[in-house]
Amino acid sequence: MNPSTLIGMITGLAVLAGVLFWSATDPWLFINLPGLAIVLGGTLAATFISYPLKEVLRVFRLFGTVLRNEKLYTQDDIEELVRISRLWIEGNLPAVERELGNVRNPFLRVGVQMVIDMTPEEDILDFMQWRIARLKAREHAEAQLFRVMAGFAPAFGMIGTLVGLINLMFVLGDGDMQVIGMQMAVALMTTFYGILLANLLFKPVAVKLERRTEQRLIVMNMVMQGISMMYRKRSPSLMRETLKSFVMSFEDEIHEAGTVSASAARRPAATKASVRDG
Repeated sequence: MNPSTLIGMITGLAVLAGVLFWSATDPWLFINLPGLAIVLGGTLAATFISYPLKEVLRVFRLFGTVLRNEKLYTQDDIEELVRISRLWIEGNLPAVERELGNVRNPFLRVGVQMVIDMTPEEDILDFMQWRIARLKAREHAEAQLFRVMAGFAPAFGMIGTLVGLINLMFVLGDGDMQVIGMQMAVALMTTFYGILLANLLFKPVAVKLERRTEQRLIVMNMVMQGISMMYRKRSPSLMRETLKSFVMSFEDEIHEAGTVSASAARRPAATKASVRDG
């Protein structure tokens, strides 16, 4: 299992359990099956309406992807590229084909095969860029699915709140406190469930998938750069150092982009404070 996912799940459940244990007279009061059914059922129904069936069914597989500790083997890809490139420069085509059979990364394998087949470099790069764009679009849509669910869940929590309040108005005149309490529980717990599912499940999964896509794109762009250098028969040592620097620079750009976004998000607040002070 992915360590960060495991830590997040345990921490979230522990904090929630601790808050309920210390703040509630009876923690079991926070279990309200009608309220949970409204949020989960409504969210699933809206998702099925919004997306084709095959895309919604991928939700369960994507949950497994987030839980799994997926390795990219970037260093192995670099070494395989360098080793195959050295054989290619030496003109040892049979050895290149044997090495190609042991390549783990299918994207790398296709690129090397196209070089062996003497495909023009422009066509190779066009094909690989198309594969990268297709993967980016597909995985962005998968992450967006969870972001859409994160938007639906609080909305159906509010619907459940309205249902509970409407029912409360009808029974308020009877004075039966047990019935009034049950309706108030449905009214409040559905909002609680909606916010909890959106922020502790759906949004974190979407962010995790987006980060996974960024890492996969780094590796794919690195492989494409290596294939281009192999086609031009660049020095294997130069290829190794170039690809290592390529991966490092891409990761730095991602981190810098995150820093810039955070600074930009804080800047408007600071500007408003300056205007008020002035």
